[in-house]
Amino acid sequence: MPACPKCGVESRNDSNFCSRCGSRLTPSDPAETTITYGPADREELEPESPRRQSLRETTVLMIRAGGGMEGETTALDADVVTIGRSPHSDLFLDDVTVSRHHARIIKDETGHMVEDLNSLNGTYVNRRRIERHRLSDGDELQIGKFKLAFLEPGDDQ
Repeated sequence: MPACPKCGVESRNDSNFCSRCGSRLTPSDPAETTITYGPADREELEPESPRRQSLRETTVLMIRAGGGMEGETTALDADVVTIGRSPHSDLFLDDVTVSRHHARIIKDETGHMVEDLNSLNGTYVNRRRIERHRLSDGDELQIGKFKLAFLEPGDDQ
């Protein structure tokens, strides 16, 4: 089983991306990529990026696909996090497939619960349409065309 080069979680042999952080596990074909530029001197960087630290310390939703926002994270540290196309939402997903007030995530003493707010296209967890669902680490939410990963801090990292 291959281990993720970014977070160290082991994934299935047939996986192309890490089930925890969404990083690529298989080498990419240079013919399919564009040139990327990074800092001139990588040795000056801290050994651990703020994004990686946030994955370790708090529960987050990470956008895996949709809207050109791949890799962006939203911390779930408030008691209620709203998700929708309204600019007033805590997680603003700008696409017509997302209702203005699509869903919310509620935090209580037992964890996090996602609740659909009577959206037109529905809210899905692990490819099943839900009204309310208790979330666990690694669950995949689909809201409109966006796919999001629910990630909790792990003791193994």
